[in-house]
Amino acid sequence: MPWPSRKRDKGAVADKKEPDAKIAKTEEETPDKEEEEKSTKPPAGSSKSGWKNWKKTKESDSSGEESKLTYCHWLLKSEPESRLEKGVDVKFSIDDLKAQPNQTTFWDGVRNYQARNFLRAMKLGQQAFFYHSNCKEPGIVGIVKIVKEAYPDHTQFDQKDPHYDSSSRKENPKWSMVDVQFVRMTKRFIPLSEIKAHHLAHKADGGPLKNMMLFTRQRLSIQPLTQEEFDFVLSLEEEKPH
Repeated sequence: MPWPSRKRDKGAVADKKEPDAKIAKTEEETPDKEEEEKSTKPPAGSSKSGWKNWKKTKESDSSGEESKLTYCHWLLKSEPESRLEKGVDVKFSIDDLKAQPNQTTFWDGVRNYQARNFLRAMKLGQQAFFYHSNCKEPGIVGIVKIVKEAYPDHTQFDQKDPHYDSSSRKENPKWSMVDVQFVRMTKRFIPLSEIKAHHLAHKADGGPLKNMMLFTRQRLSIQPLTQEEFDFVLSLEEEKPH
């Protein structure tokens, strides 16, 4: 194992650039039994794709009912700066991913039931933003893809690992992980502050980022994105930084 467990887990904290943000409940405050009984898949339905067609489609929707959301992309948080957790450095940046064999790694260490359920809902080939978190300048730095769907996270059984869970059993593992592979860097760094500015604007005018989980459940280390959210955020790489 070339790297210790290094992804954001139940100890996730609010990003340093967001001191004024309303803090969501921490992942460890989620009742285990309640979360475990929930569906292992995020809400399903239909989603209107593409920011370019969003307003036109919205205006032409005569039914007046909002479509249910379909999550088909993801945002994965990882820490690019060194931080010791039970004596183990959990640092793992996108450069660390690029240095892995075949630029691929397992996404281990998730210890929150909702985040785990999102992991289990991931499908082969789906893409995710790689997000640098808990650092001086949090934001999106690249894109990865899912190359292996959910399977048991071996670190839950490793007593030397900071994410060891003594209550988990090999015959019925509590925690899962997926394998991800580097796809590319974004054309530029997309900072949290810029995404937040669009989120606030969209809350007022009904844009695609109005319900983005990065701001409604910011403590989650694994977050789903609708096609609209992914397309809009990706389009920001073409714009000059503000």
